[in-house]
Amino acid sequence: MKKARLLKSCMAVFAAAALVTGCGSSAGKDATTAAATTAAGGTETKAEATTAADKGEEVTIKVMVWDRGDAAPGTTVEKNTQTEWIKQQMKEKYNINVEYVSVPRSSSDDKLNIMMSGGSAPDIVFTYNQGIFYNFAQNGGLADLTQAYETYGTDIKKYVSDAQNMGQIEGKQLAIMKQRGVESPRHTAFIRQDWLDKLGMQMPKTKEDLVAYLQAVKDKNPGGVDNVIPWAMSGRNDTEKGYLNFVASYVNYANDKDAYMYSEGYAAVAPGAVDGIKKLNELYNKGLISKDFATDTQEDIYKAQLTAGNVGFYLDDTERTFDFISVLNQTLGSKTFVPVQCFELADGSYRTPFEQRYGMFIMIPKTSEKKVDACMKYLNWQADPEVAENIVYTTEHKRDENGVPLKFTDEELYAKGYPKTLDDLNIVNLAMEWTTKKDSIVGKWAKDYPGVGNTDWFSNFYDVRSEGKFRYPVYSNISQAESDYGQNVENMMIEYVYKLVSCSPDQFDALQKTEYDNLVNAGLQKILDARAEYFDTIK
Repeated sequence: MKKARLLKSCMAVFAAAALVTGCGSSAGKDATTAAATTAAGGTETKAEATTAADKGEEVTIKVMVWDRGDAAPGTTVEKNTQTEWIKQQMKEKYNINVEYVSVPRSSSDDKLNIMMSGGSAPDIVFTYNQGIFYNFAQNGGLADLTQAYETYGTDIKKYVSDAQNMGQIEGKQLAIMKQRGVESPRHTAFIRQDWLDKLGMQMPKTKEDLVAYLQAVKDKNPGGVDNVIPWAMSGRNDTEKGYLNFVASYVNYANDKDAYMYSEGYAAVAPGAVDGIKKLNELYNKGLISKDFATDTQEDIYKAQLTAGNVGFYLDDTERTFDFISVLNQTLGSKTFVPVQCFELADGSYRTPFEQRYGMFIMIPKTSEKKVDACMKYLNWQADPEVAENIVYTTEHKRDENGVPLKFTDEELYAKGYPKTLDDLNIVNLAMEWTTKKDSIVGKWAKDYPGVGNTDWFSNFYDVRSEGKFRYPVYSNISQAESDYGQNVENMMIEYVYKLVSCSPDQFDALQKTEYDNLVNAGLQKILDARAEYFDTIK
């Protein structure tokens, strides 16, 4: 509480400093290229272009923001140096007051559903879940953005228009789609290179190679740790990240229809997937996978195991564990984890699901339809790459010799009152010029995460994670069945896998049948049938 009170007296100073840097020329002078001036001065250009008509009457909008628990000491995700700068920009340009409403990241969709059903949702909300968006739309819970998009969405059209069709239903724009930046796979596996070296083993290229490594880690404990864990896994119940790439490698998609029917999480129930789950069950019962992973729903144990150096292999979101790798490297004084692709398909090739170019669905609840214009101005402002860059990297950032923005360290961000995950505030556009060039991307990673690896490490990371690049077919349609049952079925599918992985081998077949029947009763087959029917109508 004392820190919070202290922050109030300091916040104005922080915000003022950020504003001076963003609207003046100091960032451009410090940057190593003339292009840096453009980014740092972008807000000034926009301010000059603002007219009295743009400003309109004063209005207050509430905007959802994720809380990852990484706000700077003495600040919150709703009130910090960056949110204060954004608020100032919106007030000066459009006479819009912005208030942020925090939602825990790990349960954001559940919280969103509760807020929407109770009529207490902020004016701008978002989700990556297409089924949730479609359900809100079909039930009349969303404001029609079509006219506001035509009138105030000029920068959205200019910079992120390619993604916007996914937010359209029956000719109406019911969501603005976020544009992703660097193309990235959904999940990536990591392995201890130093342990491979001690064991005299080569980098695994197949699942058989991986299993041999996992067994050697258990038997020989190359790290000499007290509690060695060959494959660390968590029980996060909102993501399939810990197992999906492995399980899906047992699935053969004969055509686009199969890939559409069993896309993303539904790969866990595709023909062949049960063989992958059974293999995980075998590994679990051999002691090669974290024993109590299913109860570790907040990942606390999982994170502790990784940073303690007890883990030989794991599968996770592609870049989310860089901090853990950095901590471990520093503790041991050497490089540890490297990316690995070893989940081969039946023909020996790889399939690495990549994120779609569109990101989350940004929505305005029906209860906020009188504020649609103001909300669209907020979103359109963020669509400009210059503004987006200043949100993600702060107005105080510099660029390197290639014009790539330099990321502040966590310590630097905290010292200035910024949250660690600034890109959570940039909900519209992450695509910038540098995000399409390997050398720029690799160089940026090396500068942003020096504790993880050097340029060579990240060049290898770029190549390995891209092997077998694949995107599931997507369409703006969501069937009534998926709208009705999709969210529950997706949650149940994760539980389905966890239960099967951690059961005793003699119970596997019976439990698999029981749990699969539960999925069917919950609406799984109706969803699959509807997907098949829709695909046939468009093909």
